[in-house]
Amino acid sequence: MSAVAARPVAVIGCRPGVAGGVCFLEDQVVLHAVGAGCVQLHLKQNWREFIPGTEKTRGVQAMAISPDRRYLAAAETAGDQPVLTVYDLSSVPARRRRTLSATELPERVAVALAFSPDCQYLAAATAPPEGHLTYWLWEKQRLMAAVRLEAPGSSVCQVSFSPQDNAQVCFTGNGFFKLFKYSEGTLKQMNLEKGMPQNYLCHTWLSEEEVICGTDTGKLILFETGDLLWETSVEYRKPHRELEEDATTTEYERCSVCSSVDNGSQQDSLPQISAIAAYSKGFACSSSPGIVLLFEKTRGKELYKESQEIWLPKDRFSNDPEKSGRQNIICICFSPSEETMVVNTHKNQLYVFTMFTTDFMKERIAYFKYLTFPLHSASITGLDICVWKPILATCSLDRSVRIWNYRTNTLELYKEYREEAHTVSLHPTGLFCLVGFSDKLRFISLLYEDMHVFKELAVMKCREIHSVKWSADDTKFISCDTHGAVYEWNLSTGERETDCVLKSCRYSSIDLSSDAKVIFAVGSDQTLKEISESSIQHEVPAFGVVYTAVAVSHSGHMVFVGTSLGTIRAMKYPLPLTADFNEYQAHAGAVTKMSITNDDQFLLTASEDGSIFIWKVYEKGGEVVKWQKEAEYAEEVLIMRSDIKEKSQAMLDLQIRVKELQTENYYQLSLKDMYYNEKIKELEDNFTQEISSLKTKHQNLQAEKENQERQHQLQVSELMNKQAREMQKLESDSNQKLLMENEKYQELDEKSQKMQEEYEKQLHSLEESKSKAVKELTEYYEEKLNEKSVLLKETEEDMRRQFRAHEEIEKQIYEDEDQEIMEIKIKYERQLWEEKESNMQLKGEIGVMNKRLNSLQKELKERNRYIEEIKLAQQKLQHFIKSLEDDILSLKKEIQERTNTIQDKEKHIYDLKKKNQELEKCRFVLDHRIVELKKLIEARGNDIKIMKKQIYEMEGELERFHKESTQLKLNITQLQQKLKATDNEMHRERQKKHNMEALLKQFKADLHNCAGFIQEPQKLKNGIRELYTKYVQDSDLEEIEIAQKDLQPECMRQREYLERNLAALKKKLVKNQETHRGAYMHIMQENMSLIKEINDLRQELKAALTQLHHLKSTLKLTKKREAIQNTAPPSEPLPSPAVLRLNAEKENEKIIEMQQLEIQYLRNQIQEKGQSTPVEPLLAGNLPELNLEGSHKTQQQ
Repeated sequence: MSAVAARPVAVIGCRPGVAGGVCFLEDQVVLHAVGAGCVQLHLKQNWREFIPGTEKTRGVQAMAISPDRRYLAAAETAGDQPVLTVYDLSSVPARRRRTLSATELPERVAVALAFSPDCQYLAAATAPPEGHLTYWLWEKQRLMAAVRLEAPGSSVCQVSFSPQDNAQVCFTGNGFFKLFKYSEGTLKQMNLEKGMPQNYLCHTWLSEEEVICGTDTGKLILFETGDLLWETSVEYRKPHRELEEDATTTEYERCSVCSSVDNGSQQDSLPQISAIAAYSKGFACSSSPGIVLLFEKTRGKELYKESQEIWLPKDRFSNDPEKSGRQNIICICFSPSEETMVVNTHKNQLYVFTMFTTDFMKERIAYFKYLTFPLHSASITGLDICVWKPILATCSLDRSVRIWNYRTNTLELYKEYREEAHTVSLHPTGLFCLVGFSDKLRFISLLYEDMHVFKELAVMKCREIHSVKWSADDTKFISCDTHGAVYEWNLSTGERETDCVLKSCRYSSIDLSSDAKVIFAVGSDQTLKEISESSIQHEVPAFGVVYTAVAVSHSGHMVFVGTSLGTIRAMKYPLPLTADFNEYQAHAGAVTKMSITNDDQFLLTASEDGSIFIWKVYEKGGEVVKWQKEAEYAEEVLIMRSDIKEKSQAMLDLQIRVKELQTENYYQLSLKDMYYNEKIKELEDNFTQEISSLKTKHQNLQAEKENQERQHQLQVSELMNKQAREMQKLESDSNQKLLMENEKYQELDEKSQKMQEEYEKQLHSLEESKSKAVKELTEYYEEKLNEKSVLLKETEEDMRRQFRAHEEIEKQIYEDEDQEIMEIKIKYERQLWEEKESNMQLKGEIGVMNKRLNSLQKELKERNRYIEEIKLAQQKLQHFIKSLEDDILSLKKEIQERTNTIQDKEKHIYDLKKKNQELEKCRFVLDHRIVELKKLIEARGNDIKIMKKQIYEMEGELERFHKESTQLKLNITQLQQKLKATDNEMHRERQKKHNMEALLKQFKADLHNCAGFIQEPQKLKNGIRELYTKYVQDSDLEEIEIAQKDLQPECMRQREYLERNLAALKKKLVKNQETHRGAYMHIMQENMSLIKEINDLRQELKAALTQLHHLKSTLKLTKKREAIQNTAPPSEPLPSPAVLRLNAEKENEKIIEMQQLEIQYLRNQIQEKGQSTPVEPLLAGNLPELNLEGSHKTQQQ
C-alpha cells in the first residue's frame, strides 16, 4: 500500500433527514450523522472522533443507540445494496461488530431502527407502501421474525421497543398504529385500531404501557396498552415579535392577506408534531417550526400540561433573521442526566438547551443555543486558505461565506448574502477575501466581528472556467475549463505559454507541483493526468469512479484526490499505475474542493453534502510530515474606526448601567431578605403544628397496630388447629387406599409367575426341535460342498487359460482407448474454451442489461414516490375543500336572506341606472377614442426605439468592419513580402542546383579518367589529390561539419523514441506472459484432476469386474461344466469391455507427452499474439523522419 496516510481530526457538518440522527453517548458526548458516517463530539473539550461507514456508502439513512450507550446501529446504502450494521462504541476507535442481511426479504433500506432494553434484539422498519418490520437477534445475525405492512404513500414511520419488555414493539406511520408481541417465532399484533386513521409522524414510550403519538394535524394522542387514554390538540405557534406585528394590522388587511394566501401556505400554518421525546417529568415535542414545547405530568383530568416554550434563536448574520429561526425540528434527544437537550433541524443545524432542575428558575419562554456554531446547509462551492493565519474560507449554495480556524476547529466569521456564492479566494495575509457571485465580484474585509464589503466589480456570467491555480512565485497561473482545455499563462508577457486540449474530458480541478513544471488535472474521463510541456505525460486510472478534485503537497511527495462517491485517496508521487493508494470513506456527496496547508500538516476537503473534513497527514509508518520551520501565524485583526467608537461608548454606558444595577440589586436583595425571613418564621410555625399532629396520629396508629397483631395471632392458632385435624383425616384415608392396592399387587404377581412357567416349557420344546433340524442341514450341505470343491478345481484351470488370453486382448484395448481418450480430451477442451469465451461475452451483456434494469427500477420508484406525494397532497386539499364547501353553504343562506332586502332597493336603483347608462355610452365612446390614440403613440414610440437600436448596432458593425479591413490589408502586405522573399530563395536554390549538376558531370568525367590509373597507384594517388584540391574547399568542410552536428541530436532523439517504444513493448510482453502463465497453470491443474479421476474410475471398474467374475463362477458352475463337456472351449475368448489401468511408468510417460504438447500449443499462441499486436507509440504525436537524403547531398558537396 501507499506510504501516504491521513486521519480525520475534525468533521464540520451535519447530515439531514436521518431517523434518530442525534443522540447522547454521555452527558458531554453527542453522536450525530455527518458525511458518510457518524461523529462523536465532546461539548466541553471540543474533540471529534469520526466513525466511517461501510465501503462505497451513500451516507446513513437511519441510526439508533442501545440503552447502555455501547452499540450503534446504522442503516446505509452501499452501492445499490442496503446495509444494516452494528458498531461497538466501547472500543477505540469504534469497530464494526455485525452486519445483518436476510435473503428472503426485499432489498430496501431501513428508515427506522430501535434496540431492545437488554440490547440483545434489534427492530428495523422499511418505509411503506410495502413496509416490513424485522426482529433480529443481532449478535447471532439471526432474523427471528418479520411482518409485512401495506400502507398508502411513502410516509414517515417509526419503530421502538417497550422500555421494560424485549418482546413488545410499537410501529407507527401514515394510517396505522400497531403494537406487536414476539412469541414462538412470529410478531403478533396486540391492539385493534379504532376510530379514524391518523398520520402518525412520531411516538415515544412514557412508561411500560403508555405510548404517546404526534400527528400531522397537531394532535397528541396517548395510548395505554393500545387503547386511547388521552388526547389533546396543540395550536400553531408564532414568535412573539410576529404576534405583535399581526396585532397591529387591521381586520381589512388580514382579510385581504387571507384571500391571497394559497393552499400550500395554509397547510404550512397548520400545527404538525414533527418530533417527540420522553424524559422523567413528561415529554417534549415540536408542534411548529422553530419551537419545542415541554409537557409535565399532572394529577388532574388533563394528564399532561404544557410548562415551557423553547424557541430557536434568530441569526443576526442572516439576510432574513425572521426566517432563520423558523426551521423544522426533526429530532429531539436528552442527555442521560436530563440536564441538556439537543435538537436537529432540516437545515443541517444542531441546537442545545440547558434544562433547569428547579421550577422557580424555569422561565415560560426560553431559547436554544447553537451546539457548536452555524453549519452549511447546502453544497460547498469554494474553499481557500492563506499563509499568515490558520484559517480557511468556504462559500456555499446556502448563500453564506464562512471563515473557519482549522487549528481550533471553530467558526470565526460568518455572513449570509442574497445571492448564491460560487467561489472564494483568501488574501495571503488572511485579512481580505474575494467572493464570486453570478453577476459580481465582492472584495471583502475580514473584520474582528463582521465581514465588510468595500468594493464590488460587475462581471458577466462565466461558468466555463472551473479552476485556477497560481505558481509559488506568482509569475504564472494555470486554468482549466469545461471544454477539455488546460492553459498556462505568463503574467510578465500576458500571453499563453502552453496549452493541452482534450475535448473528450470536462476538467473539474487542477493543481501544480511545487516547481510549477508539472500540472495535475482530473475530469470526467476517470483518470488523473500528469501534464508537462503541453502534453499528457502520465495517466492514472480511477478504478471505477470519477475524480472531482486534486491537491498536491508543497513537498511534491504526496498527491490527494477526491472522488464522486465522496472518498479521499492518498497516493505517493511519482504516481502509481496500479491501485497503490489509501482510500478513506468521508463525504456522502462528491468532493467539490480540497487543499493542503502550506506546512503539509493538514488536508482540507469540502463536499456537495455541506460537510468539511480536516485531515492530519502522515508519511512512512504513521510519522507526521515535518516542515523545515514551525509555522508562526499572525494575530492581527481588522476593525473599523466607527466600531471602536461605538464599543467605547457602549462600554461607558454599560459601566454606568452596572453601577445603577448594583445599587438596585442591593436594595432588592435587602427587601427579599426581609420577605423570606418572615416567610421562614411562618413555615416554622406551620411545621411545628404539623409535627405535633403527626405525633398524635403516630401514637393512635401504634395502638391500632397492637390490636391487629393480637387478632392475627388468634386467627393463626385457629387455622393451625384446623390444619392438624385435616391432616389426620387424610392420613387415615391414604392408609386404607394403600392396603387395597397391596392386595391387588399380590394377585397380579401370582398370575405373572404362572405365565412365566408355561412360557419356559414352550421354549425348551422349541430348542430341541431346532437342534435336530440343524444337524440334518449340516450333513446335507457338507455332501454338496465336497461335490462343488471338485468342480472348483476343474474350473480354476479353465479360468487360468482364459485369463492369459484375456490379458493380451486387454493390452490392445487399453492402447486403443488411450488414443481415443486423448482425441476426445483435446476436442472437449477446445469446446470448453469456446464456451468460456461465449460465457464471458454473455456476462458482459447481462451486466449492461442489469444496469439498465436498475436504472429503470430507480425511475419507477421515483415516479411512484412522486405519485404518492401527489395523492397525499390531493387528500389534504379535499379535506380543505370540504371545509370551504361548508362555509359556502352557510354564506348562501345569508345571501338568500339579504337578497330580499336588496330587491327592494334595486327598484329604486333601476331608475337611476337608466340615466347613468346614457352618460356611460358617451363616456365609453370617448374612452375608446383615447385608448386608440394612446396605442398609436405607443406603437410609434416603440418603432423609434427599435430604429435607434438598429442604428446603434449598424454603427458598431461599421466600426468592426473598418477594423477588420485595415487588419486584412496589413496581412495582405505581409504575405506579399513573404511571397517575394520565397521567390528569391527559390531562384537561388535553382541556380545552385544547376551549378551542382554541372559540377557533378565534370567530377564524374575527371573521376572516370582517374579510374584509368587503377593499375598504377602513384598516378592514382596524384590524380585523387588533384581532384581533392580542385573540388573540395574549406567552406564545404565547414558545411559538412555543421550537418553532422545537426544529425547527432536528431539521432539521439530517434534513439530515445525507439527506446521508449521498446520499454513499452517489454512491459506488454511481461503482462501477456503473466496472463498466459496463469491460464497455463489453470489448464494443467484441470488436466491433473481429470487424470486422477480417470485412474480412480479404472480401479473401481477393475474391482467391480473381479467381483462379477467370482459371483458368476460360484452360481453357474454346473452349467459351465456341462457346456465344457459337450462343446470344446473357444479358440479366442470374448473381449471384456472393462478398461484396466496401464502400468505406472507408461502412464507417467503419456502424461508428460500430453503436457509437452499443451506447452507447445500455448507457445505457438503466444507467438501469434505477439506478432498480431501492433506497436503503439507512447507519445501522442509521431517524431519527424530523418532527412537522410539531404544530409547525403551535403556530404557530397
